[in-house]
Amino acid sequence: MSEILFKNIKALKKQLGWFERSFEICKPVDISGVYSAEEFDDFETLAGRFSRSIDFLVRKVFRSLDDIEFESQGTLIDAVNNAHKRGLFTNFEDIKSIRDLRNEIVHEYLDESLKDNFSELLELTPRLIEIIKNTIEYSKRYYTMND
Repeated sequence: MSEILFKNIKALKKQLGWFERSFEICKPVDISGVYSAEEFDDFETLAGRFSRSIDFLVRKVFRSLDDIEFESQGTLIDAVNNAHKRGLFTNFEDIKSIRDLRNEIVHEYLDESLKDNFSELLELTPRLIEIIKNTIEYSKRYYTMND
């Protein structure tokens, strides 16, 4: 079981690096104006990485932690509740907002609709990054990882 957690955390760390890179590129962009093609591409990349990060975190990493701690494999809500009990995040509203934004992003197909999410994306990305880092730190109790 710890091998699966180790593999998932290793992948999560790699994903976090790319996610943070996209965030740093998008932070200085003026979101009140018209976007250049490059800026829009950068935000689209950030949005995709945001969505994949929350999916991987909940579906793979939180579930791996449940397995290793002998928690029953219930619904995804159960996995999130268990993560909250572990102290990986403190505010349920944050994770709900992150999940809601993820759902909006993956169901938006028009440029104008996706642009409506950029402000919220910049607001919620640091919260998701914090949850990911908390999860990585928490997971260290089950193995030693040489980076």
